[in-house]
Amino acid sequence: MAYVIDPENCTSCGSCQGECPQDAISEGANSYVIDPELCIDCGACADTCPMEAIQPE
Repeated sequence: MAYVIDPENCTSCGSCQGECPQDAISEGANSYVIDPELCIDCGACADTCPMEAIQPE
């Protein structure tokens, strides 16, 4: 199971990208996105998101 970023709540602050140990997070057109193939379900991104926009899929 991978984590996903809700584009409605993501403010594109980038805090999650720096926390990901797998470099699974990249900047998308309107928000950041998580590559489910690279995500190891560690939750580091969710812990750092100030908008609580990241949840388990």
